[in-house]
Amino acid sequence: MPKQQAAENQLLKRGIWLYFLLLIFEGALRKWVLPGLASPLLVVRDPLAIWLIYKTWKSGQLPDNFYLTSILLINGISFIASLALGHGNLVVAAYGLRIMLFHFPLMFVIGRIFDRDDVIKMGRATLWIAIPMTVLVAIQFYSPQSAWVNRGVGGDLEGAGFSGAMGFYRPPGTFSFTNGNTLFYGFVACFLFYFWLDSKQINRVVLLIATAALFMMIPISLSRGLFFQIGVSVIFAFLIVAQKPGYIGHFFVGIVIFAVVLAGLSFIPFVQTAIEAFLFRFDSASDIEGGLKGTLGDRFLGGMVSALSDSAQMPFFGYGMGMGTNAGSVLLQGGEERTFLIAEQEWARVIGEMGPLLGVLVIVIRLAFCTKIALASYRKLAVNDLLPWMLLSFGVLNVLQGQWAQPTALGFSTLIGGLMIASLHTPERQQLARP
Repeated sequence: MPKQQAAENQLLKRGIWLYFLLLIFEGALRKWVLPGLASPLLVVRDPLAIWLIYKTWKSGQLPDNFYLTSILLINGISFIASLALGHGNLVVAAYGLRIMLFHFPLMFVIGRIFDRDDVIKMGRATLWIAIPMTVLVAIQFYSPQSAWVNRGVGGDLEGAGFSGAMGFYRPPGTFSFTNGNTLFYGFVACFLFYFWLDSKQINRVVLLIATAALFMMIPISLSRGLFFQIGVSVIFAFLIVAQKPGYIGHFFVGIVIFAVVLAGLSFIPFVQTAIEAFLFRFDSASDIEGGLKGTLGDRFLGGMVSALSDSAQMPFFGYGMGMGTNAGSVLLQGGEERTFLIAEQEWARVIGEMGPLLGVLVIVIRLAFCTKIALASYRKLAVNDLLPWMLLSFGVLNVLQGQWAQPTALGFSTLIGGLMIASLHTPERQQLARP
């Protein structure tokens, strides 16, 4: 690689790291540091995404593939239709367009600029961040909503916590909303299980503390979504052991340590309280949703079946891009109330905004992308490369049906999509070292 291009790639890598840090601490800026700029900070990562895409394109490294070409074409048509036949609001349509125009292509930029080593470095940093983040979340959990740590976006004194159970609220950590906390620890989990299977890649003490932090977060977060996401990562790790018996020792040691950590945490009084609140919320919410079947259908199928079955009732070009976002609903209704004008679930939102034809095409493209990554990750298992497969445990659902209308969910989907691609790229020096 020429020296000039190598230097430019280092600059682009720093830009990707900045995207990662802004994703995690954007909420902190909006709540505590710069509350007066809460609204513009909502899209603080967008200019960075544009810059990364432009610089990658200028250097001739932006991939030219089916996914990018078709997504840009489909969204261009939908944008025009939104103005001509839909809601007709330019600002709302532009806000909706940015999802696919900036962040979806950024997945391929991250995948091109990063390699496997960079992904592992980000995984280590994630586990380090998880440790103080857990302390913050625990303080938020046991503090009143009027406390400074629970201050909402824009300095809202009513607090950023969301309804939970037994008088406790779901804490948001450094994020603007509680879903960020759930997504972050799901992101932590896929790296955590990878490092347990390949523990030479990280400091053992950090791994142990991060493991305790993750399992402490399950009850403190009051998030069933996090519980199920960790379960998905466990299943992916188990499938590795089923195919590669050589890893059964790593898996067994991990299970024993997890059991010891859980047993130890259950004797800590403040964790016991959180466990009681979590179990209460789990039972009550499951009863409302129709038990485990209803919960899993809502959480992980994302209303996929109903979205497709109801698509025939939508206008051919939908109601317009951006209408299904919270910001779009505020702009269209001319008030502060944030409601789902189309649908909360991702597939229903996409079809509602873009119509049955274009919306389903976007879903098919996302499905094709996830399928290709899944097959490539599975093939990597044959050469004992576990990283892509474990990243897939978090990435497949978030890229396929993550709620991209919400900026934090969009950010984590963009990041994990790019990291999954990058994890498939082995640095040249490692390829040369292979027998």
